[in-house]
Amino acid sequence: MTSVDMDVQKYLSRIGFAGPAEPGLDVLRSVHTCHLMSVPFENLTVHSGGRVQLDPALLYDKIVNRRRGGFCYENNGLFSWLLSTLGFQVTVISGQVRNSITRRYGPPFDHLILMVTLEGRRWLADVGFGVPGFSTPLSLETEGLQEQGHRVYRIRKERDMHFLEWQQEENRGAAGDWTEIYKFTLEPRCLEDFTEMCKYHQSSPSSIFFCKSLCTVLKPGGRLSYIGHRLTTTTFPNEGTGRVLEITTRELKDEEIPGILAEKFGIVLTSPLIPKDEVITPPPVTY
Repeated sequence: MTSVDMDVQKYLSRIGFAGPAEPGLDVLRSVHTCHLMSVPFENLTVHSGGRVQLDPALLYDKIVNRRRGGFCYENNGLFSWLLSTLGFQVTVISGQVRNSITRRYGPPFDHLILMVTLEGRRWLADVGFGVPGFSTPLSLETEGLQEQGHRVYRIRKERDMHFLEWQQEENRGAAGDWTEIYKFTLEPRCLEDFTEMCKYHQSSPSSIFFCKSLCTVLKPGGRLSYIGHRLTTTTFPNEGTGRVLEITTRELKDEEIPGILAEKFGIVLTSPLIPKDEVITPPPVTY
């Protein structure tokens, strides 16, 4: 991917992974989950006077050295480099996210995803989506249900197109309760293919990344999310305890936000953040 060398151990330390990192399914699952619980899904560069550039060396410096996060092009782009360096067979693929406003899909290269091939079996890996992303890779060899905690996923196929869908566990199997997340093909891509859409998401009023300053990270038993002036804590249900999904929200003042980002997400910005939470304009073109 790049001629720049990666300090693999520093990267693995950044995501809290310890132990042998030989290519295998257990290691893939572990580094995937570790990444999600250590590297936030965030777009704060866009709202603090900077611009995201898809250069692997810059992404490594940002996420590993400066302990920041990023959106899909950054997190998955860098994660693909890590997996390749560890010896995994990785293919970068393009996804189109379903718009919750228009209920249509975004354009090609809307989302960067990874396919990992292990012993002839293919797995979907994605550490750059946020909510409702999956915590461990999903099998591309089945259209059946794939359970992860309180959520159930499936990958439905229509000719060359694959559709990632999910539902809450309590609605499992109910007709019409599947929610589409994104669709994708398995055509190989490269990081540079996503350059124009990366610019789009930093400048378009039809993109959530331009309209809202956000940061979210997976936590043991839940998720922590910041958007605009709100901090939301989500506690996942725990089977057998009777505990249900709990969501609490705290309103933040401007002066509180830097401290919250540092304390809760480990993010220290070098330029002032301008909090933003504007209404997203439906895109003029739908897919």
